This record gives sequence, structure tokens and C-alpha cells, in this order.
Amino acid sequence: MDSLEQYRVLVKSLLTELAAIKPAEAEVESHLVFDDEHGSYQLMYIGWNGSWRLHGTVIHVRLRNSKIWIEEDGTEDGFASHLLEAGVPKSDIVLAFHAPWKRQYTEFAVA
Repeated sequence: MDSLEQYRVLVKSLLTELAAIKPAEAEVESHLVFDDEHGSYQLMYIGWNGSWRLHGTVIHVRLRNSKIWIEEDGTEDGFASHLLEAGVPKSDIVLAFHAPWKRQYTEFAVA
């Protein structure tokens, strides 16, 4: 299995694990969106927190140029920490939610 396929399996597995953790204060359904053809993977929350409607992306990850691009990360621990724990090198993780010129100041890949 090549690294891109390994990353695909890993990202889907981690998102599935995170989807099982629901916010305690809200009536929320976790919704997973997996698009293998385009290498795009999302965890969304849909539901209600009191009278406030919740509908949005918590984590959005893309597989692009043989790297894992974290496009959106609304988690407390950071999705990159889960990837690092799984053995993904920092050089294969792009924090795409940072502006391209800011990425050079992180420990991760710039592109």
C-alpha cells in the first residue's frame, strides 16, 4: 500500500473515532463526508445547542501532492496531533488554514 493510500485509511479512521465524541452541551449529530475520488474528508456537526442551530465543518482534510492538508480544524487538541501520534511526519502535514506566508513559521510542511 502506497503512502497516499495509507494516509487515506488513517484519516478516515481518525475522523471516524472523533465522530464518536459528541459535545455534551448540544444535541448534535456527527456527519462524516468521505470523498475518495477527490481526496477530501470532513467531520461535520449538525443539530442544536439550545435555540442555536449548529451546522458546520469541524475538521476538513484533503490529500494533495502526497501530503495531508488540514483545511479546517475546530478541535481542541488539533487534528495534526492525532496524525503525529499515528506516525505521520511533520513534513507530510500542511496546516492549510494558515496563510501560505505564515506556514514557514510552523514546524510543518509549507505546501
